[in-house]
Amino acid sequence: MEHHFDQELSAFKERLLTMASHAETAVNQALQALANRDLELALRVKDNDRVLDQFEIEIDDLAIHLLAKAPLASDLRFVTVAMKISQNLERVGDEAAKIAKRARDLSHEPPLKLAVDLPKMAGLALEMLKTALDSFVRRDPAAARTVIPRDLEVDALNKAITRELVRHMTADADAIARCLHLMTVSKCLERIADHATNVAEEVVYLCEAQDIRHTGKGQPAPASGA
Repeated sequence: MEHHFDQELSAFKERLLTMASHAETAVNQALQALANRDLELALRVKDNDRVLDQFEIEIDDLAIHLLAKAPLASDLRFVTVAMKISQNLERVGDEAAKIAKRARDLSHEPPLKLAVDLPKMAGLALEMLKTALDSFVRRDPAAARTVIPRDLEVDALNKAITRELVRHMTADADAIARCLHLMTVSKCLERIADHATNVAEEVVYLCEAQDIRHTGKGQPAPASGA
């Protein structure tokens, strides 16, 4: 019985990791569609959002099945954390679909002659997501904690990009629609970083049984008696 449960738990983890790979790919492809003005790729990313929705449903069903078998406390924590990570991955997919939609709309417009640091922000958000997911695979809470303070960097970039786009809209009314599209992209990247942070916090909880949500604690707690 225990061996069978371990097999099911392993298959459950593999399903979650496959979902994570799809989510990362969706964000990368959405950003590629935006940068290259690739309408076909943008439409494909938007359509593929349904795949991540289905993954979330399947993982929830598998989790409920596993929880019904009254696992050990450590297994219980793993399954509940995996469900939360799945929810965040589904939302990452939603943000990728929103970026793809803006990439689709912008592909029909002349390029905006404005240098905003979206590539830097995109690179940081993707790096956070990758690190958070890798820390889950390796059960590495120290790596997960490095993700959390970087969310402030992404927030700052989002504010700076928004300010620059507002200035440009004020100076050029013809660019308003395109600037609004880019504002949405920036906000989507900020949300992806939030979801990466959520995943990282769940990894810390999984490994250390310490809930650090809403605390901003990117550093481990001091050892007892320190």
